[in-house]
Amino acid sequence: MEHDIGLWAIPIAILGGAIRVSTPFLFVSLGEVLTERSGRINLGLEGTLVFGAMAGYATAVVTGSAWAGVIVAALSGSLFGLLHGLICSLPKVNDIAIGIAMMLFGTGLAFYFGKPFIQPVAPDLPAIPLGFWSDLPQLRAALEVNVLFLIGIVLALGMAWMFRATRVGLIIRVVGDSTDAARAMGLRPALIRTLATATGGAFAGVGGAYLSLYYPGSWNEGISSGQGLMAVALVIFARWNPIACFGAALLFGGAGALGPALQSVGVTQGYYLFYAAPYVLTLGVLIAISSPNRAMTGAPGELSITK
Repeated sequence: MEHDIGLWAIPIAILGGAIRVSTPFLFVSLGEVLTERSGRINLGLEGTLVFGAMAGYATAVVTGSAWAGVIVAALSGSLFGLLHGLICSLPKVNDIAIGIAMMLFGTGLAFYFGKPFIQPVAPDLPAIPLGFWSDLPQLRAALEVNVLFLIGIVLALGMAWMFRATRVGLIIRVVGDSTDAARAMGLRPALIRTLATATGGAFAGVGGAYLSLYYPGSWNEGISSGQGLMAVALVIFARWNPIACFGAALLFGGAGALGPALQSVGVTQGYYLFYAAPYVLTLGVLIAISSPNRAMTGAPGELSITK
């Protein structure tokens, strides 16, 4: 039986696309929230995302297990974050410059080691059919949700609770707001920032594994399309709030799904212009938050971009 739902196909396609496209944004932005709340900015997460995608895909090809790929992607991301954190702990080192260097380093390594894995096919991550109750194939496809998306929601809620109600969250916030206050409390800011950066890198690595093992579900050198860098703007837009990051990730994901949604309903002219929607949204967000009164509202005091 054919189901013609007319123009309703567009919002349904955008909904499904938002869920699929938002997951890497969510993981990278949560990792960057954790890093920035400790007082350090990591622009290298784009390289971590790409390397995580390659490492996860290669591991899944070799082992036959997509979840092994996710674990290796997280470990590789944590190693990149650890290296970034250790370098930034040295005196007179600029976080932003090191982040750019790590971005180039990560993408370069991924392209070098990933060439043998462009053709082989890896197993996909599982998805949960939340639209089983519907007779519409479009809605069932839109509500086929990957497990990592649900894990990302739990992580966002857990991180928000951690910052608000736990000793670990308090320590991270104190270190991010004032190095002097943290030292007065007997804390070690450099160590805490390094651990936060390593954990944030692990999150970004998982986001990369999602790209290569589920959507789009293959490894190639153009897999990221700048999502790691856009996630940094997303964090500022979300005011360093993990739950707001989830909403912002869905917004960015919906923008990324706009072009494919129009194409799916038969729009054949001009739809490709809407593929630029995430980049236009990123530019708009940066302009909207760049006013002197709003730019750094809620930012941790030790961030490089606030000084």
